Amino acid sequence: MAKIKRALISVSDKTGILEFAQELNKLDVEIISTGGTAKLLKENNVPVKEVSEYTGFPEMLDGRVKTLHPKIHAGLLALRDNPEHMQTLKEQGIGLIDMVVVNLYPFEKTVARPGVSIEEAIGNIDIGGPSMLRSAAKNHKDVAVVSNPARYAKIIEELKNNKCSLSQDLMRDLAVEAFNLTSHYDNKICEYLSRRSPVAGRRSEGFPKEFNLDFEKIQDLRYGENPHQKAAFYKVKSGEKGLIKLKQLQGKELSFNNILDLNAAVELVKEFDGPAAVIVKHNNPCGVAEDKTLAKAFVSAWKCDLLSSFGGIVALNRKLDYVTAKVIAKSGFLECIIAPAIEKAAADLFKNKKNLRLIELKDLGGAQDEYDFKHVNGGLLLQDKDSKLFDSDNLKVVTKKKPTKKEMGSLLFGWKVAKHVKSNAIVLTRGTKTVGIGAGQMSRVESVAIAKRKSGKLGKNSCLASDAFFPRPDGIIEAAKAGVKSIIQPGGSISDAEVIAVCNKYKISMVFTGIRHFKH
Repeated sequence: MAKIKRALISVSDKTGILEFAQELNKLDVEIISTGGTAKLLKENNVPVKEVSEYTGFPEMLDGRVKTLHPKIHAGLLALRDNPEHMQTLKEQGIGLIDMVVVNLYPFEKTVARPGVSIEEAIGNIDIGGPSMLRSAAKNHKDVAVVSNPARYAKIIEELKNNKCSLSQDLMRDLAVEAFNLTSHYDNKICEYLSRRSPVAGRRSEGFPKEFNLDFEKIQDLRYGENPHQKAAFYKVKSGEKGLIKLKQLQGKELSFNNILDLNAAVELVKEFDGPAAVIVKHNNPCGVAEDKTLAKAFVSAWKCDLLSSFGGIVALNRKLDYVTAKVIAKSGFLECIIAPAIEKAAADLFKNKKNLRLIELKDLGGAQDEYDFKHVNGGLLLQDKDSKLFDSDNLKVVTKKKPTKKEMGSLLFGWKVAKHVKSNAIVLTRGTKTVGIGAGQMSRVESVAIAKRKSGKLGKNSCLASDAFFPRPDGIIEAAKAGVKSIIQPGGSISDAEVIAVCNKYKISMVFTGIRHFKH
């Protein structure tokens, strides 16, 4: 057990610090502090000694130098069971510091603000704080290092129960937490500066020379993709947006696969401005629709593929109202429903469906991650997010027949959907609803055949969106058999001329976007 007699407190985030200091004072712990923290404690009658008084050296350079002093770091780093260390402290008139309570300048929050200057960002790089944390954490056998306000209550409880001492297990846990904080802090500074300086090792296309992942576990999951796999859910450290903000109102615990499908559904439904519904199964949409009302949108999405929709994930981009909930309740078994909000009357309709997970995600837009990355054996693939739909200047009609205004609207709707379907992706639409989706096939013509089969009679006079070019005209011939009247695709195949000729033969209009949307 480590006895706590003297504590140094210097915090940027002052949440709970007054109460913590008051409890330390009751335990006869001497407190030394800096700047604003010392001022707060003094104003509330907590005895405190200023660091400058303790070191005999004034703060200088606008506060950049105040705790970087031998009296501070020797007091933290000295080994209590080393006679030479203790003799040196005695000769130099340096006392021991048994606890450091420090959190850091808000660098990450500062650089997240729009328009922040490089000078302001650099001004929020903490130097003394990380130095004290590291010194204390290195000597955690004898020094308690407190970097997280959430720990205050636990620490006070243990001090009260153990005659102002802390256990070695807690001291070690606190040290790990401190090193984790300083590591994350330095990563964010490096990340910020490297984006602004080619000299810092940034490659010409904008990717960092080194890429660090910094995540914090939210919860363990029951299992992974299969029951024999263990799994957990992590959030971007300090992140406060995206799926981590979901609020589950009812239903079983979310599974690994549920979270993957929820992400796929949310990413697609937020593409639409009007009331929209998306149904996802195994990471692929099996029905998508946009309409004047949410209820109509859901019905159209559900009818696109009745078989596949069973047991799916539903995402809505509007509040789930009672009328829409009544329609959904009659449709069949679903795993999850996610919406920005859910009316109480709507939620009450599903109370008897104990396994259905009802989820609110207030901000569907949430965080827009800068990168998309995929783990491969021994490495990591990193790319920009696929956030671009098309450049209207590159949108080109390449056939004799032009799409009608109505067909063009349907093509653009299908193009949004195709971006979220696993390659090879074919999406058949009528108006702003899907009528057939072919996903994840090894040949494009096979995806067309699947979409055609799923659409049935609704394939007649439909529009087709393809995530990549047609390598041969066979896919066009299959589309013509389905009754497709207009096609949108990237273009760029060596067979484009032949493909266009076949479209002209079947009186199908076709538009090139000049951009591809492979999704593997």
